[in-house]
Amino acid sequence: MQCPGQDTQYWNQDSIFETTCPECGHPMEFFKDDATRRCGKCKKKIVNPKMDFGCASYCKFAEQCLGTLPEEFVAKRDDLLKDRVAVAMKRYFGTDFKRIGHAGKVARFAEKIGKQEKANLAVVLCAAYLHDIGIKNAEEKYNSSAARYQEQEGPPVARELMDDLGAKKELVDEVCDIIGHHHHPGEDESLNFKVLYDADMLTNMVECKDRKGIDTPEFLAKLDRLFLTQSGNSLAKEVLMQDN
Repeated sequence: MQCPGQDTQYWNQDSIFETTCPECGHPMEFFKDDATRRCGKCKKKIVNPKMDFGCASYCKFAEQCLGTLPEEFVAKRDDLLKDRVAVAMKRYFGTDFKRIGHAGKVARFAEKIGKQEKANLAVVLCAAYLHDIGIKNAEEKYNSSAARYQEQEGPPVARELMDDLGAKKELVDEVCDIIGHHHHPGEDESLNFKVLYDADMLTNMVECKDRKGIDTPEFLAKLDRLFLTQSGNSLAKEVLMQDN
């Protein structure tokens, strides 16, 4: 079935229109389903000024429907995915508000650290929302929420959720790799992994009820050893000292 917005039987007189190239001012003609056209004079690829790319931000068939999407839109598409991943996570956990709240806190810290470290926020935030997604199956199968069971059960669930949302394979693979060992960093981890690890570590520390002595030199030295990024270390000291 063709998308009604692109089916010519629904078109009217406004479906073909004229505009001018924003680069050189040369006249251009667009069909409503043209994602882009090249200017006949300056040869720049121009995005259709009247096209609504809203559905393309989540539809896995967007390129089949609209053709090759503009590069600037593709660059933003992964970033838009994170909001839909957050919704999928909440639906999956249902009324488990403790797990939903924890994931949200990790995502907020991950965004702060990720921006400072210039990490890939699409990967980092999807991983943040889904890092504990395996805990439900772990408790059902093994009656345990141990880290190794979370890491074992998490990637298949995360992959299914992200595939349903039309996420790119490369992004899904990286997110699942992070989820699959997010409690156990190796010697040569990616920046995206380090950001997620630090955000989760900080969230767990904030949620810890017994936080005596966190202003001691020994504790501050421990933070230097625990956190994998400088931004994570700095944020931890700021947040924990403020809350003490």
